[in-house]
Amino acid sequence: MKKILAAVAAGGILLGGVAAQAQDAVKIALIHGLSGSPLSVYSEQMHTGFEMGLEYATDGTNQINGMPIELIIKDTQFKPDIARALLAEAYGDDDVLLAVGDTSSGVALSMLPIAEEYEKILLVEPAVADGLTGPDSNRYVFKTSRNSSMDMQAQALALQPDENLYVATLAQDYAFGRDGVAAFKSALEGTGANIVAEEYVPQQTTDFTATIERLFNALKDQPGRKVIMIYVAGIDAMTPLVAADPGRFDIELSTGGNILPALTAYKQVPGMEGAIYYYYEAPDNEMNDWLVAEHQERFGTPPDFFTAGGMAAAMAIVTALESTDDWSTESLIATMEGMSFDTPKGEMTFRPEDHQALQDMYHFKIRVDDEVEWAIPELVRVISAGDMDIPVGRNNQE
Repeated sequence: MKKILAAVAAGGILLGGVAAQAQDAVKIALIHGLSGSPLSVYSEQMHTGFEMGLEYATDGTNQINGMPIELIIKDTQFKPDIARALLAEAYGDDDVLLAVGDTSSGVALSMLPIAEEYEKILLVEPAVADGLTGPDSNRYVFKTSRNSSMDMQAQALALQPDENLYVATLAQDYAFGRDGVAAFKSALEGTGANIVAEEYVPQQTTDFTATIERLFNALKDQPGRKVIMIYVAGIDAMTPLVAADPGRFDIELSTGGNILPALTAYKQVPGMEGAIYYYYEAPDNEMNDWLVAEHQERFGTPPDFFTAGGMAAAMAIVTALESTDDWSTESLIATMEGMSFDTPKGEMTFRPEDHQALQDMYHFKIRVDDEVEWAIPELVRVISAGDMDIPVGRNNQE
């Protein structure tokens, strides 16, 4: 894929009535963990999707209002202190128009105050935690990635909860996992479903023996339908759970979707139902058709989970920059609040109150095909943004 490079813009572009002669490019920083964690593959997918999104949104010119786009890539190494320093460097020394990041919810949370300090936009993608648009966030933060409440409300709908449902949760012990379980519990309120145990494990856990024993003990004597709901990233909790044979206690497993390599483990659970943010066969729109065809041609694989997220972030940025001639932070905020934009998943809209992009999710049922390397999260139904009641995190209108 053609690399987006800086080039000198021909002529002055008027920004709010002032010639932008000091700028020769639209500078955007991508600040992600590219080393130091298994989650770096998420960052790589996001980067690919972002570049393809810029290409699609600009009809291949990689220019906005005649100005070329320059991407400045920085590696947080999944460390909050490094992330904060790199974001400050991007806003200050590099003088970027805006920044996009991070992959880890914990790292992204640490970056929020830097956006406020420099009074420049931080577009969060692909980190998920609800807290990223919560009370500790600020008016300079926008978020194209889905949040934990979307994951968990969709997951709850897929489980069809009632008073006969008994659930134990397994999540990682950091912002992503804890926010996710909190959102899942909230989603089950009023359904009659019962949460009987919550287990949290370190991010890079490999030995689940004691955890599985506690989960089984919490569920095995319950009178109704028994489910372990898994909410992890970057580790395989499915295989050890399947190996422990939950079926002997009539315990089911359920989890959200994941990247294609991780979906290979789902072949162990045909018929399992859950909710997913993106699978390349689920959306039905022209942009997704382009992404799937181009990604397959260029890389020999379909686009993955976070590729779509990167493209959505790029579409949001180009839509905003093309919608206003004044690229000051205040003008961009005014433009982006309530703004709708097209993505591979369909239309998204930045909610004015907290800048979370509202979007559809997908209810799936796992189908196994020996000709396909990974388990197929076959679409059951689209869970529209309107089907979910996503809590407002921070009211930016107050």
